[in-house]
Amino acid sequence: MTTADTSDNQASMPNQPPVLVARALKKSYGPKLALKSVSMQLHAGQFVALLGPNGAGKSTLVQLLSGLFVPDEGDLSVLGFDIRREAPKALAGLGVVFQQSSLDLDLSVRANLLFHTDLHGIPRKTALQRIAAGLAQHGLQEQAGTPVRALSGGNRRKVELIRALLHAPRFLLMDEATVGLDPASRQDLMRSVEALTQAGEVAVLWATHLVDEVVNADRVLVLNQGLIVFDGTPAQLMAQSGGLSLEQAFLNLCPSTPSTPGTRA
Repeated sequence: MTTADTSDNQASMPNQPPVLVARALKKSYGPKLALKSVSMQLHAGQFVALLGPNGAGKSTLVQLLSGLFVPDEGDLSVLGFDIRREAPKALAGLGVVFQQSSLDLDLSVRANLLFHTDLHGIPRKTALQRIAAGLAQHGLQEQAGTPVRALSGGNRRKVELIRALLHAPRFLLMDEATVGLDPASRQDLMRSVEALTQAGEVAVLWATHLVDEVVNADRVLVLNQGLIVFDGTPAQLMAQSGGLSLEQAFLNLCPSTPSTPGTRA
C-alpha cells in the first residue's frame, strides 16, 4: 500500500480512541515464526476483513486477539486495556465467534445463552431480556427450548452470534464464521454483522478465506507469511493491482495461493 493510501485511511478514521490496538506482534512456535511483526488498529463502526492464504499466520493472529495466547513480543490492547496486564477487562469488551462451534449440543438454545450471561455476571432479568431480544432479531424465538443439536448449521451460527453479543462487546471477532454454511445462510450472517457496524458502536474483524466476503468491508488486511502486506479499502487493493479484480489483486499479493473466486484459499 502506498504512503498516500495510508494517509487517506488515517484521515478517514473517527476522532475517538481505537477499540483495538496491536503493535509489532510476534509469535513463534519453536523455530517457526508464525507472525513476524503485525500492527493494526480498529475503530468503532468499522468492518475490517482479515484475508490470507493458508499458513499466513491468520489463525495465530486470531488466537492472540482473542486472548487464547499471548504474543512473544509486541503490545496488544482492547478498549485501552493491555491484554497481558488487564486480561479480564480487555476480554470483557470482546465478543468472539470461532471457526469451530463451542456450543453445548445437548443443551437448549436458551441454556447455552444463559450459561454465557452467567459467566459474565449479567443479572438474570437483564440476561433474559437480552436473550429474548437476540432470538427475536434472528427469528429464533420458537427454538429457544430446542437442543442445539437439532438446529441447522446456519441457525447454530446465529445462536453463536447472539451469544457473542450478550455482554455488549465493543469489538467482535469473527473467525471463519461462515465455514460449512450454505450461500443463503452465509449472506444472512454477514448482513447481520455488517448491520452492527453501521450502528457505529461495534468494531468487527472478519477473518476469512473467501475473497467475496471482503467486497463490502471498510478495510481489508491481507496477511501473508506473518506480515500484513496490504491495509486499505477493497477499491484501493484493486487500484494498486492496476484495476484487476479483487480476487486477482489478492493473488498478486499472495502468488502461491491456489484460489478461485469465491473459494477458500
